[in-house]
Amino acid sequence: MGLVLADLRLVNPARPELAELDAKALADTGALHLCIPQHVALQLGLVRTEQREVRTADGKSHIVDYVGPIRAEIFGRHCWTGALVLGDQVLLGAIPMADMDLVVDPARQRIMPNPANPNMPLSTAKTATHIFF
Repeated sequence: MGLVLADLRLVNPARPELAELDAKALADTGALHLCIPQHVALQLGLVRTEQREVRTADGKSHIVDYVGPIRAEIFGRHCWTGALVLGDQVLLGAIPMADMDLVVDPARQRIMPNPANPNMPLSTAKTATHIFF
């Protein structure tokens, strides 16, 4: 089994005069957030909103910029999110994939819209009826 890459369009909705950016994104269900390299943040004119501590796969902690807002789009589906600035390629994590109702098909090495919801993303908005603390 190899890496799953997808064509992702990134947009800065706060700067519509800037060009949209098409990127090859690594789909990583073990990561939570959208991660982008520094040069992508610069191209999109994204503003740092805060810094966050991030633990990478090697177990090391890093302080990185968190930028936004950013709009990610694939298969005509989109989400609004922030992004961690780190690494040398775009990484699509579980939160934006869930927001766009995407699934990873590792056998075919692709990302795709959830076959259970082919026409539009499904979001779940339920809470427990009783919460005890």
